[in-house]
Order: sequence, then C-alpha cells, then structure tokens
Amino acid sequence: MGCFLASLPIQTDYEALPKPITYGISAQIQTKRNLAIIVPFRDRFEELLEFVPHMFHFLKKQNIPFSIFIIQQKDNNRFNRASLINVGFLYTKKDYDYIAMHDVDLLPLNDNLRYEYPESGPLHISSPQTHPKYHYDTFIGGILLIKKEHFEMVKGMSNNYWGWGLEDDEFYVRLRDAGLTVHRPANINTGIENTFKHVHDRTYRKRDTRKCFNQREVTRRRDRVTGLHDVSYEIENTHSVTIDSLPITVINVRLICNKTATPWCQCSEPVKTKKVK
Repeated sequence: MGCFLASLPIQTDYEALPKPITYGISAQIQTKRNLAIIVPFRDRFEELLEFVPHMFHFLKKQNIPFSIFIIQQKDNNRFNRASLINVGFLYTKKDYDYIAMHDVDLLPLNDNLRYEYPESGPLHISSPQTHPKYHYDTFIGGILLIKKEHFEMVKGMSNNYWGWGLEDDEFYVRLRDAGLTVHRPANINTGIENTFKHVHDRTYRKRDTRKCFNQREVTRRRDRVTGLHDVSYEIENTHSVTIDSLPITVINVRLICNKTATPWCQCSEPVKTKKVK
C-alpha cells in the first residue's frame, strides 16, 4: 500500500510478541485466556485510525487481555484475506489462546457482544441477524472468534481465495465437516442498523470481485488441499506502532502465489474505482 503505515511513529523491529493489554487489572482477571485480534489489511488506513481506539475502548470494558495484529499484504498479488489470517495465526499461536478474525471496517457497538474465550466452539460475533449487510444463515464473516485448537483442527483457511469473497463460506464448510457448531451472541436486542458501525465506503473502495481463469469453478468447491500447512509467505518486517498512543503490531507480509494452482492471484482486468470529488 505504499505504505500508509510508514507515516506512523514506528519503533525498531523486535522478536518477542507484545504482552496482551490488561490495563493493570487484578491477578484474577489476568488468568483469562489471551486474545489475538487478527486484522487482514491493505489500503485501509482511514478505517484503521478509527478501528484501533474503538477496539481498545470496547474491550477495556470487558477486561479481555488482548493484542491487535495488523497483517498487511505488501506484494502485488490480489488481496487474500484467508491467507493473511493463516499467517497471523501462525505468528501468534504460541502466546495467544484464541484469535478474532476481524475486519477492520466493522466496529462493535453493543456491549453485550462479548469477546470471551469460545470454549464450546467458534463464536460468530457479527451474526446474520445483526450484520449491516449479510444475512444468510451460513454467513460467518466480519468477526469470528475461534480457539487455536479448533483453527488447527480444520487446518486453517483455504489459500485459494484471491480477490474478494467466498473464503468465509468455505471456512464454514470446514467447521461443519469437523463437527464444530458455530455459536452466536445471545440476548442482543439491537439489530442490523445499530449493532455495528460499518465504515467501508464502497463509492471509492471498490471490491475486487473479478473472476479470471477457472477461479469461479475452483472457489465454489470445498478446498481439501490448502490451509495452514502450505500458506506460502515471507514476513518482510514487523513493527510496533502506536495510534493515539495505543500499541498495535504491524506485520508486513508478502504472499507467494503458485500461479500453476491459482493463476487468478493476478488478473489483467483492472479494478474500476470512482474518484473522490
């Protein structure tokens, strides 16, 4: 992305993962499981400036020990949300007990949306009943909490999904085939208009919905080949960054495309965007 994040105050690279934010809360609270918020990212700087303060404020009220990891795609391939989540999981799994697969443009507003450890199975925070846009029963996009044992059980996410869409639907089938039940928040009295703030502006951030080569055929099927074990990538560098004095970790990643298996990681047809007036 250029990089927009290069303009933020950056400390030197480091090897140790950040300690989860605990706000100096009691020892009893600090025995809770540690949450890694994994944010697949590219060209969403304005949304990130709003996301970070919002999430710190929101989770502080829940006393959840957490850290935010921005997994920024730095190569020239089409965006691959699922592969970035796989990379984020591999990077954090030794020190964190569960992850939130979290879109940067979806902000929770209802305090009853609890980001607690999903002991009994994956917890879909942004359910079809409350998500601003998607309302079909098997939808699990937006924000999904999953403990690391379950993410490893289903071998992570498919690496075949370059461009926008369908990777969440394929992941739902993985969860179902593994016998895992997706849970959703209870006692939520808000609806699709006031449970989340959706900050995506599609008038100038056009989604990459292009389909080229045999992409449409392959990505409509359950992927039984790719996943955590074969996500191909290089970590370019890792930075500690602050936004409004709040710490996050930015991991700059170059995804490596197997053009024999997924030639649609690059399409010749450009994405049409509208100019901002």
